[in-house]
Amino acid sequence: MSVEPLSLKRAYDPPADVDGVRVLIDRLWPRGLDKQHAAIDEWLKDVAPSPALRKWFNHDPIRWQEFRRRYLAELAGNEALERLRRLSHEHHVTLVYAARDTEHNHALVLRDLLEGAASES
Repeated sequence: MSVEPLSLKRAYDPPADVDGVRVLIDRLWPRGLDKQHAAIDEWLKDVAPSPALRKWFNHDPIRWQEFRRRYLAELAGNEALERLRRLSHEHHVTLVYAARDTEHNHALVLRDLLEGAASES
């Protein structure tokens, strides 16, 4: 089986039928988001960056490459990542995240890793 393409979506954007399986990939529930209207199918907290890494990164674009490298290292052997990998082989998955920065966030790293495009450079 091949990996289905993964979509990314902010938690605050409305869900859509084309989202497929919506997986929240943040350690904390998004602030102000009603669980009933979030349409989250699965919440994989353990695939999110560690609190220490998240705090260090603080969505600072200057730290982006080093964040990617450290986050990929954290994901090595991660059981939640394996669950996500299995889901992505069986369904279209939308990775749902709360970060405001759509160009520098862990969902991008995760998508690249799952689609085989992640690198540490």
